[in-house]
Amino acid sequence: MNEQGTGSRQPHVVRPSSTIALGAVVLLGLLAAACGSNPVPTRGPSVVPSSPASVSNVPPTAEASPASAVPSGQAVRTIEQPLVPPEVPVAPDGARVDLVMPTFSNPSKITNPLFPVSLQESVLMLGHVDDKPFRTEVTLLPYTRIVEWEGQRVETAVSQYLAYLDGRITEIAYDLYAQADDGSVWYFGEDVADFGGGAIATKEGTWLAGKDAPAAMIMAGQPKVGDVFRTENSPGFAFEEVSVKSVDQTVAGPLGPVRGGIVVSELHMDATTEDKTFAPGYGEFLTTGGGDVEALALAVPTDATSEPVPADLTSLVAGADAIVNAAGSRHWKAASTELRKATTAWSAYRAGSIPGLIQPVMTGQLLALDQAVAARDAGRSQLAALAVARSGLDLELRYRPVVEVNLARFDLWAAQAMVDAAARDTGAVNLDAFTLVYIRDRILRSVVGADLADINTQLLNLQVAAFEKDLAAATIAASKLRMIVAGMQPVN
Repeated sequence: MNEQGTGSRQPHVVRPSSTIALGAVVLLGLLAAACGSNPVPTRGPSVVPSSPASVSNVPPTAEASPASAVPSGQAVRTIEQPLVPPEVPVAPDGARVDLVMPTFSNPSKITNPLFPVSLQESVLMLGHVDDKPFRTEVTLLPYTRIVEWEGQRVETAVSQYLAYLDGRITEIAYDLYAQADDGSVWYFGEDVADFGGGAIATKEGTWLAGKDAPAAMIMAGQPKVGDVFRTENSPGFAFEEVSVKSVDQTVAGPLGPVRGGIVVSELHMDATTEDKTFAPGYGEFLTTGGGDVEALALAVPTDATSEPVPADLTSLVAGADAIVNAAGSRHWKAASTELRKATTAWSAYRAGSIPGLIQPVMTGQLLALDQAVAARDAGRSQLAALAVARSGLDLELRYRPVVEVNLARFDLWAAQAMVDAAARDTGAVNLDAFTLVYIRDRILRSVVGADLADINTQLLNLQVAAFEKDLAAATIAASKLRMIVAGMQPVN
């Protein structure tokens, strides 16, 4: 399924013929997205940068070189198109709106209402894939990347897409986007990895415009019914073609109706199609296909409010965190007390206006937590409490700066690494280390040098410990990560 930050990728459970044996290659996103690195190595842990200077190869935001407009009277320059197998029922060229070479004067400012990458700091999508809960977090990263394509040097925005299936990381991608002068948004590539067996299973789908394929239009400037454009344009590798089916649609947004949406049909290489809905201020809104569903649950600042965090929501998150500690110590009376407080806080908070898709998720998670505490199952209680706290942070996105929420998410995943280490689940600890690294990438510009160096050191320690299956060392590293975050003052 296509995400706001994923181009035309479909979420899926990775079923590789063989899983690549990796410790934890933590620079996948940061360096690959920033520097166009080669595919990650297949053996051993990588070194995490130990100071802000280590990430100096991330291109700073700067003015991109404007592309020259086509002089009057000169022939329009078109984009060379790759061959598509005849059995794929693509649209005729006459319907295509993505054949003329675009120009880019201010490409990293992406304000197209139907794909507003630069205007969205964080997007949450929820749904189910293969009958398992699926969630994605899409985050605009604090740096850009220059891509050379057809003689143009285009500054692209970098969007991180992090997907979880059944509570564990299943996919990471760093997507590159740019807006052309006519308002259309173009997809310049992605560095993607799918997970399986506790490690990266494949990087299939990674591509870069100008090297592997032409840039592809991800959204037209003013889409009309019948318009056709290819959101990925490398047949046999990464290919989708969309046709606009309807415009001026009203969709049920997180907090009320949203007008001006469009519905497109996306064609795949196997000739199958799926429908996608886009909405102003949100971008991709709903994807359905093959029985799977992914829908936008919340986007900020679109859904943000200037109101303070409600006390009931604060109590809910704090109560879930307290249950993690109580269950870990087998203090079941304290866990039950905190659970009652959290449940009462949720009942009070949900009585107000809240995003509709998060409400049933939280209710189900609290029920699972109640059952785990009643069974006095420490590990299950801790994981259920962490899930409740994570959904609570999702709701807090409306009220708090995104960087604060990401720091809190980082803390929760460090706590989860400790829980997984206690359960002697080395594969889960390895996945936790990956997740922590990707969340770290979101806060690079908001963490002062000493704190970032300390975080990187402990991330490396956690990776090495997971790779060597040293669960005691993994617990120590995760605990130190929590202590670092607890004492931080983020720079906004």
